[in-house]
Amino acid sequence: MNSITFQRDLLGLQDELLRFAYKLTANREDANDLLQETSLKALDNEDKYAPDTNFKGWMYTIMRNIFINNYRKMVRDQTFVDTTDNQYHLNLPQDTAFESTESAYDLKEMHRVVNALPKEYKLPFSMHVSGFKYREIAEKLDLPLGTVKSRIFFTRKRLQAELKDFV
Repeated sequence: MNSITFQRDLLGLQDELLRFAYKLTANREDANDLLQETSLKALDNEDKYAPDTNFKGWMYTIMRNIFINNYRKMVRDQTFVDTTDNQYHLNLPQDTAFESTESAYDLKEMHRVVNALPKEYKLPFSMHVSGFKYREIAEKLDLPLGTVKSRIFFTRKRLQAELKDFV
């Protein structure tokens, strides 16, 4: 494939590539930037294109790879790693008072209300608060998924009603 044919094929794909770029970015300006970057990359690597292969597929692959690389770079640039000690305490709200008698009383009251629940409500709720997903709770307790969800819902409602003065 000579250079003129390559450029003609590249220009013929611009509309399709722009639509694909828009699907990836969901933003007109970003799609235009991605299309331009893809076209430049293709022109720079024209010698690497093997004639009699799928040109359109080659171009889509270049665009997808550029998009993925740009996305990863953006995520990496926005990631902040805090290497200080005691990170747990840094992330706490400033007005948190672990030692206050009021918060200790609230916690005791919550435990009292939860422990007063019937076992069939207390167990799914405790598992949910511990981080289990609804489906996992249903499997472990051999209950239908809807039953687990409704028991957790009713437990929350009961807690809200009994602890409304503590909010």
